[in-house]
Amino acid sequence: MRTLARNILAVVLGFLIGGFVNMALVTAGPKVFAPPAGTDMTTAAGIAAAIPLLEPQHFLFPFLAHAANAFVGALVAYLFAVTRRELLAWIIGGLTLCGGIAASVMIPAPAWFKAVDLLLAYLPMTWLAIQLGKRIASGSPAPTP
Repeated sequence: MRTLARNILAVVLGFLIGGFVNMALVTAGPKVFAPPAGTDMTTAAGIAAAIPLLEPQHFLFPFLAHAANAFVGALVAYLFAVTRRELLAWIIGGLTLCGGIAASVMIPAPAWFKAVDLLLAYLPMTWLAIQLGKRIASGSPAPTP
């Protein structure tokens, strides 16, 4: 029972910590790349109205937020899990991908951003987190170039 409880905790922690990282980056984005003057990026309607005015740099932080959410969440789940580490990390990747799909349906972002985001931010970052988690868990040093 302790194993099951710890594995559930690993997924919950991964989901929460990944979500925190996501929100931190989404919040930081407009401070780095100010949205166009007169836009309201605090409501769904405001974002929908502002989308045509946004330039590619405005999409950098949302992408980074989504990628970091999947990466950090999967890494936390992998490192805290007792058994089935990879599966639990992939659960985080799948959950974040589902969130990305939902966001892509609800927020009228450009098709190029949706494609890049859904193809590169979630599952590839989960895979990278698993690879790093394996190295950390085994105590292997990082590869030297």
